[in-house]
Amino acid sequence: MRYAVAACQTDFPCPTDRREISSRVDRMLAMIDGAVVGYRPLFPVRLVVFPEFAHAAPIYPTIAGLRENLAVPVPNEHTERYLAKAREHGLYIQTGTFVEYDSAWPGALFNTTCLVGPEGLLYKYRKVNPWIPWEVHASPHDVPGYEDELFPVARTTIGNLGCAICYDWIFPEAIRQLTVNGAEILIRVSAYMDPWGATPPMDWWTVVNRCRALENMAYVVGANQGASLQHYGPFSWPGGSMVVDYDGRILAQADPGPGEKIVVAEIDLDALRSARRQRLGHNPLAHLRREAYGRATKGYPAASFLSASDPRGDRTVAENEAAIRRLLPDDRRRPAP
Repeated sequence: MRYAVAACQTDFPCPTDRREISSRVDRMLAMIDGAVVGYRPLFPVRLVVFPEFAHAAPIYPTIAGLRENLAVPVPNEHTERYLAKAREHGLYIQTGTFVEYDSAWPGALFNTTCLVGPEGLLYKYRKVNPWIPWEVHASPHDVPGYEDELFPVARTTIGNLGCAICYDWIFPEAIRQLTVNGAEILIRVSAYMDPWGATPPMDWWTVVNRCRALENMAYVVGANQGASLQHYGPFSWPGGSMVVDYDGRILAQADPGPGEKIVVAEIDLDALRSARRQRLGHNPLAHLRREAYGRATKGYPAASFLSASDPRGDRTVAENEAAIRRLLPDDRRRPAP
């Protein structure tokens, strides 16, 4: 069970209208063709990953602005095109993110990526940890009555695949939950801006990807946004898309810096499964004492969060977010989901 994965970073002008999404999909489908054909003499490409904001970014500061201009349902006409491409080449595609509107949750929008394979659309992943305060979409965790699996994993012919988006990866609990749910290949769909990219001294992108790989004994395939400042201001995006093995080794990485790039590396799924099953030392999944970490914790310690005081140290997530909103200018505030 050996095959190649391709992490594809994009450099599109930031769309302001949903009608611009189709042209982005045109280019990403062409990138898939190029990866499959170009690397065919070396190994078969079976998984292709695109970055966060590849279709649209939350450039409007309100839910109303995003819903009017950029939000789309998922699945949609674009995911149908990905499905046709997946069937054409017999591969799996982790899409870039959409700003998603779902009529089941009319008061919320989601930052959503989906896994598409020859079998169809296998899962939708909705970002659980929005990048506060800039991202105004909701976390499904905070939506009353939301009962879908927050961290879905797809069992496929190329292994068990699970995805989380960008800021989610700063929370080790999120990626551990994907692993507990069965993931063998962890996919990071990301828009990590400068200076937290792939170069010291703030190379969080590289450090976190390697750490999540080794602590979960899983491959990591990370596609990072590669847009230049003129395309996706106010930030520039360092790219550095990469593939990491289950011991934290970087198998391949794009040179840091903006621009379209494709980085390809080979995955040995049998070797991963053998290591998880047989390794005695440095096997964090086998050695994890889960019951030791079961105590619930709440909020931040007293007076540690911005200028708000919390004498008991037990604020909830919603109360923490409310403290942030109170310190924002009026045009950057967002309502609680």
